Amino acid sequence: MENEFSDSEEKDQNEMSEGSLESLLLAEPSDSLSEKTRADSSDTDLEIEDAERSFGTIQGAELYLEACKLVGVVPTSYFLRNIEEPYINLNHHGLGPKGTKAIAIALVSNTTITHLELEDNWILAEGVICLAQMLRENCYIQELNISNNHLDTEGAEAICRMLMDNISCLRAIQLSGNNFREETAPYFAEALLGNYRVKELDLSHNEFSEKGGEHLGQMLANNETLEFLNLSWNHLRMKGAVAVSAGLRVNGTLKILDLSWNGFGNEGALALGEALKVNNVLVQLDISTNHINNEGAEKLCKGLEVNGNLRILKMSNNPLTVEGAILLITSIRKNPKSRMEEINISNVLVNENFLNLLDAVCQGHRELDVIYGGVGGYISKKPEQRSDPMKLIQNYLNERKLRLLDFFRSMDKDGSMKIPVAEFRKAMMQQSSILLDRAQIRELVQKLDGNRTGVVDYSYLKEQKPAQKPKEEEEEEP
Repeated sequence: MENEFSDSEEKDQNEMSEGSLESLLLAEPSDSLSEKTRADSSDTDLEIEDAERSFGTIQGAELYLEACKLVGVVPTSYFLRNIEEPYINLNHHGLGPKGTKAIAIALVSNTTITHLELEDNWILAEGVICLAQMLRENCYIQELNISNNHLDTEGAEAICRMLMDNISCLRAIQLSGNNFREETAPYFAEALLGNYRVKELDLSHNEFSEKGGEHLGQMLANNETLEFLNLSWNHLRMKGAVAVSAGLRVNGTLKILDLSWNGFGNEGALALGEALKVNNVLVQLDISTNHINNEGAEKLCKGLEVNGNLRILKMSNNPLTVEGAILLITSIRKNPKSRMEEINISNVLVNENFLNLLDAVCQGHRELDVIYGGVGGYISKKPEQRSDPMKLIQNYLNERKLRLLDFFRSMDKDGSMKIPVAEFRKAMMQQSSILLDRAQIRELVQKLDGNRTGVVDYSYLKEQKPAQKPKEEEEEEP
């Protein structure tokens, strides 16, 4: 990998030296101002030789304004107003590489911003080189989104060089939709092999295929830090899919893996099943839209039958039938250690046999919820009318003069006012005071966790004052 980076390192060495504001000021990620422009605006633009001296004594909004003069761009008013806020959203602002350089100069000494959004700004490789240089100095930014910025191969090299050095404090980085092709996969594999800071990485909507999958699989096998990895909307298939699965087999830290919209197929499902037999860390796996049919589901189930940690499995938009759906829930039934909370097969039409089996499985796994498309043969029947579950709960509480806050507190083990959905679902299934079926409980969960955060947050109830009894009307004088 040293050879992979060496050519570009020599190319950039004359443009910037590592770890200094001077190098960032002198870096020219895009063509410099023309002599005519400098002559016409000499009273407003900083000269390079004066920049190092003046920039060393200013910071914040003033520093940003001077940087904009230096690179010749109009300041972004939103950035000026919010430069002291921890969260900055500059998505879709049309910054370009020059505007990005001005932002980077201002952020070298910034100590308040921890989350920076720069999606869709045509940053290009030239702009990301400045960001990478800034991140070598700034130890406060922890989350960075530079998706959809046409970074291409040169931009991938700049980011990966920075990650290799473990200098920045980034814990989450989004790089979706940046035209990263097969040749960039070795850069990421090498950079993340020894990186011990980045915990969340989004490489979705890129162009990794078989060779890319092999490199990323090797990275997964050796990385000891990543907890979230999004590889959706790539071209991972065949050898690439098998390699990623092999990396997952021995990985010891990854908790959430998104592989949706790839081409894993039945061969990839077999490899994933083998990985799930031994992986005891992964909590959520998304393999939606991966050309996995009933045969592939059967192979995947070999892993589900013994895995004791996976909680969420998303398999929607695969060519499964009710037979494949039955295989999935049967694998949970066979596994007393299973902690599965949700299986999403939302495109599959099931039948009464499936529903009867699901009822039986849920007796032993009360936290389990299976999201399916519908029930065959029920279309012509009149839909069953169900009572609003929230109204049933409220009626129950009113009869006993209890508060909704107390109802939730009875299920809150740690008093955090946030109940994991699986625990809430299990508690609702086990209680006998309010009779709700599985469909009503699912409806209830959807209302209470509309954003699908995985928790029922009832902290808002604490702020509500108890209703006061209405005052008795005064008797009118005769």
